[in-house]
Amino acid sequence: MMSLSESLHSAQAAPGGRRYSRSLVIAGLLLGSATGALAQQADQPAATAAAAEAAEEQITVTGSRITRSGFDQPTPVTVIGEQDIKAAAQPNLADFVNQIPSVVGSQTPSNSQRLLSAGTAGINTLNLRSLGTNRTLILLDGRRSVGSTSIGTVDINTIPQGLVKGVEIVTGGASSVYGSDAVAGVVNFILDKTFTGLKGDVSYGETTYGDDKTYRISLTGGMKFAGGRGHLLLSGDYLRRDGIIGAPRPWARDGWHLVQNPRFVAGNGEPEFLASAQSGLNSLTAGGIVTAGPARGTYFGPGGAIRQYNYGPNRLNNREWTIGGDWEQGLHFDRTSLQPEENFASGFARASFDVLENFTVFGEATYNWSRAFNDGGYFTSKGNITIRNDNAFIPASVKSLIGTSNLTLGSWDADLPSRQSNNTRRLQRYVVGFNTNFDAIGLDWNIDGYYQHGVTKAREQLLQTINRTRLGFARDAVRNSAGQIVCRVTRDGSTDPLAAGCLPYNSFGTGVNSQAVVDYIIGDPFRIQTFKQDVAALNFSTKIDNGLIDPIGLAFGVERRREAISGVISPGADSGWVVGNYLPTFGSYTVTEAYLETLFKLPLDLEVSGAARYTSYSQTGDVVTWKVGGAWQPIPDLRLRITRSRDIRAPNLQELFAAGTRNTNSVFDPWQNASSVRYTQTVTGNLNLEPEEADTLGIGAIFRPTFLPGFGLSVDYYDIKINGAIGNLGPQNIVDRCFDGNLALCQRLTAIIGGTNVAFGSPGFTQAGGAPGVSEFLIANSPFNFLTQRVRGVDIEASYRFSLDSIASALPGNIAIRAVATHYIEDSESNGVDPPTDTAGENTLSGPPSWIYRATFDYNLDNFTMQFALRGLSGGVYNNQWVECTSGCPASNAVNRTIANNRIPGAAYVDASFAYTLPNEKFKPQIYLRVRNLFNKDMVPVGKGPSDTSNVEVFGNQTLYDYLGRTFLVGIRFNFAG
Repeated sequence: MMSLSESLHSAQAAPGGRRYSRSLVIAGLLLGSATGALAQQADQPAATAAAAEAAEEQITVTGSRITRSGFDQPTPVTVIGEQDIKAAAQPNLADFVNQIPSVVGSQTPSNSQRLLSAGTAGINTLNLRSLGTNRTLILLDGRRSVGSTSIGTVDINTIPQGLVKGVEIVTGGASSVYGSDAVAGVVNFILDKTFTGLKGDVSYGETTYGDDKTYRISLTGGMKFAGGRGHLLLSGDYLRRDGIIGAPRPWARDGWHLVQNPRFVAGNGEPEFLASAQSGLNSLTAGGIVTAGPARGTYFGPGGAIRQYNYGPNRLNNREWTIGGDWEQGLHFDRTSLQPEENFASGFARASFDVLENFTVFGEATYNWSRAFNDGGYFTSKGNITIRNDNAFIPASVKSLIGTSNLTLGSWDADLPSRQSNNTRRLQRYVVGFNTNFDAIGLDWNIDGYYQHGVTKAREQLLQTINRTRLGFARDAVRNSAGQIVCRVTRDGSTDPLAAGCLPYNSFGTGVNSQAVVDYIIGDPFRIQTFKQDVAALNFSTKIDNGLIDPIGLAFGVERRREAISGVISPGADSGWVVGNYLPTFGSYTVTEAYLETLFKLPLDLEVSGAARYTSYSQTGDVVTWKVGGAWQPIPDLRLRITRSRDIRAPNLQELFAAGTRNTNSVFDPWQNASSVRYTQTVTGNLNLEPEEADTLGIGAIFRPTFLPGFGLSVDYYDIKINGAIGNLGPQNIVDRCFDGNLALCQRLTAIIGGTNVAFGSPGFTQAGGAPGVSEFLIANSPFNFLTQRVRGVDIEASYRFSLDSIASALPGNIAIRAVATHYIEDSESNGVDPPTDTAGENTLSGPPSWIYRATFDYNLDNFTMQFALRGLSGGVYNNQWVECTSGCPASNAVNRTIANNRIPGAAYVDASFAYTLPNEKFKPQIYLRVRNLFNKDMVPVGKGPSDTSNVEVFGNQTLYDYLGRTFLVGIRFNFAG
């Protein structure tokens, strides 16, 4: 079976047929793609007589398993070629693929640095249509790859980076062709399996600020043996990226946050939220601040220095946000990674051998090691630390103010180190298979089969994280009978094992605690999870001649897959930590599938295709997926296409079997004037989950005018609706919906009041009165099939390619201009209770922008190439459901908050790349330079908040906007073809 990229790199003649020129094949498929602005480019001379020779070249395109001759398929496909990858010169493939407008919301190291307990920090995934990375199927040469996380997502770093010659993206449902998880589409990485010779690439990069130094080395060698019947391929990659701790950028000190309006009181007409610069939390400082009582506003600096907090001109209503005044005392993202450190090394080997002229066997082996290290920021306690009146460290001046009362503090305890994640993954993947073709029962058959075994071992470790129990013991410092300051548990002779070796912790100031005290409080819990995948598949394809219409394409096959997870944890890793309360997960399921696909062409240039797949899941039952499509070319210049499909996503290992994943953060307590209250959430699996079902519609048109050779335009509309989508309500949603009267969600809450757990429904915790005095919520959560999701949008692509000598014979070189954009019309979600929420146009972390675009201008002249790229996104809002107002505002509620300025600006960035091939025909050495964000455009301020992450991270959306500034990358590559 030949992939599209392989077809573009070869020109096989169909027996007895004519030949397509490579230029026409590329042009046809490029301009037929919905987002083909990134499609593969090759030398494309003007059409000549030779261009009309190959009408029967066989082409197989991702999205179909049928070998086809010269048809543009009904499903839009983006094709990224090797030249595009080289021009972008990104540290890894994911960084480049994520620039495609149909890919949005992917998880990257830079936007997952706070996902400490989840074990997903540091990975690169892809997210088509903003439907979630677990709804995008990642393939390697048309085959699945073992997942890198418990939700099954594949880390793109595990792909052999230096061997990829193309990437194909199907931006529509493909479950009937490739199986579960292809709800949003398929991303297929194509390897250069026939390369012969030696090639390599060495590069170095850094930002204009001299940080995020990046080193990359790639080396690939291929050779034939046994008289050309065999082929051996070896490839290796190494990358080190130093990353950036803190945010050493001019814009990072502006203090933009989404804050509670200090002047807001329900009913007074003021907006509830403000997006404001020079804002910070007044509920915590580095060395602690008193947040209640007669000493309120007293905070403690270096060496325990006592100071008085300036709440600024907007001090009203006891809000925890300060605008102006001492707002900078609340900033503490200096120990959060702006760009985490990345390291990976991989090796790939492949051997193939032609046992017979028409029978080839092959084997592949992959080993990948990756390590992601990042600082996740300080642990924050926003006004919820209780210091007992007899604490030995309370300064005398403060003691005189509080009398016999206890103290309430807020702090990020700067004497304790920031939390760090150190996640290491080792992947092994082995494949054996065969390809053959032969004639039988009057048909020409192509058959391929393979068995694949993959194992990922993920060590998820937290460094320097706080043991909450030990911190509580150490913070409760008293004097013993000898007048020495000790832990209360030490003085009272506690038998709790965690009390052993307790050293008293001074909560008042910075630089006031010894390393020995710190060492008692912190620890390094870890979990090792093993993901295993076994796949066996057999595929058949042929063409059936008949006397009525063109040959009918037919493909069918079977597949068997097993997914499994198991794990171990370090002693004591399961409880007591502010993050990293790990539990091992165990479980497995099997999948058995059979599919059938057909393609035929009717008179009047009408093409019809169809596919169906029967899937049996051992855990969740049986399901049938299908797809039908049609394409019609009423005139030579215009081609119309339409697809309709039913797609599925089965619950993954995490959703089914999670033993109990915990995370800690803060929510606003609506019963206590929206004050910040810490929560601990435990998410467990649900064995009663069912597969999601999605209905996908795609309608498109391709315009290639005969009067303007080299120009093409395509427009494609898509509509994907998922019923019974699997999801979890967020902690804030659970609390808010309970407050609004959803008693079922109230049952998920337990309040801690005075150290005692109080379940919902008891006198101490009711829906009407809430939980007065609550210090923490315990939230029990699990996924279930309760969501309806719908995404709609339009992909637009235009391209024009020409030679300058067509303008004037003296002008050298070729020009290629391409532009691609995606308009996200709708990205809505409904839980069946609350009104649907649409996040399209929200430029926060919750949704895709209304528009994402990328345009390139390429100039090629002999040994010199140059590319300028313009990429960007439209402006948006914080929340589509919020009401923008500055006075006379309506009542603000959990869904329709009021905000003074709901707008977030868009951004446009210019990238440039240059390459020059040195005059050495043997090795073809090429030096290159890439400049990203050429004009060093600053991060667009996106105020985070008002939740706990609001001041632990920089104010910006690192998923959508450029956060590094101008970056340079220089390198040299060579290609000695054998």
